[in-house]
Amino acid sequence: MTIQQGATQEWTKSSYSAGNGACVEIKSPTQGLVSVRDSKDPQGPTLDFGPESWVAFVTAVNDGAFEAA
Repeated sequence: MTIQQGATQEWTKSSYSAGNGACVEIKSPTQGLVSVRDSKDPQGPTLDFGPESWVAFVTAVNDGAFEAA
């Protein structure tokens, strides 16, 4: 499922999550907010990002900025 800023009300597991339990979930209930949480702790804390920060992060991931050398 594609995350649409301001239109994704339900938590959605990241497509980059492995089958080993190390998963993150993402939702964007309002246009100015993208929230991320640990799927193993659904009642735990969330990280909230503004749209510009989220786009910069996703772009860096897609460009391989966080791949191990």
